[in-house]
Amino acid sequence: MVFTRRMAALAAVVVIPLGIAATSFALTDSPEPPKVPAKVELESGSPTPAPTPTPTPSDEVVSRPPVTDDPASDDDDDDRGTGNDDDGPGDDG
Repeated sequence: MVFTRRMAALAAVVVIPLGIAATSFALTDSPEPPKVPAKVELESGSPTPAPTPTPTPSDEVVSRPPVTDDPASDDDDDDRGTGNDDDGPGDDG
């Protein structure tokens, strides 16, 4: 009895996906080959020139913000960590 249940479960696992795939294959339409026109006409005359690119904005110099040691304005997230003050190779500070 256990053998038949196993066989039924195995058959369901195999047959159901195969049935879905067969149904999907049967319901799909085959695409028609593309139709090529008998004669292709190109536009006569010289090609139109490409539009000129818009000028880029000039470089604007922006002053740096003032440097402060105020802890209230400290927005760096690097002060949270494991307590190790070594930032990596070359850190001599």
